[in-house]
Amino acid sequence: MTGSFWDFLLWIFWFYILFACIWIFITIIMDLFRDHTLNGWGKALWVIFLVAVPFLAALIYLIARGRGMSQRELERRGQAQSEANAYIRGVAGAPSASTEIESAKKLLDSGAITQDEYSALKAKALAA
Repeated sequence: MTGSFWDFLLWIFWFYILFACIWIFITIIMDLFRDHTLNGWGKALWVIFLVAVPFLAALIYLIARGRGMSQRELERRGQAQSEANAYIRGVAGAPSASTEIESAKKLLDSGAITQDEYSALKAKALAA
């Protein structure tokens, strides 16, 4: 019974190692094809190297191009974030002039602003 438990743990370990290796290889291949500074021949050579001697190629790739790999990922995430922010701003839209005048009127009625400040806010809203 104890032999089967240790066999089970050994299988879990090897499954984890297999999953980690596949993850690393996919990440490297994705980085290769997203890199615009590397030409097609360079990409082809890296892929051939990864297929021929995968572990050595992955280790060399991570050592030689690891810093650039992280910079490209940060740039990609920053670009995705700015696109998402632009989309949100576009969907949300700017407040309309009537909404701004209405909120300024509420401030005037509550006594938070003066009549002159209300007039300035109203003129600003109408000008936009």
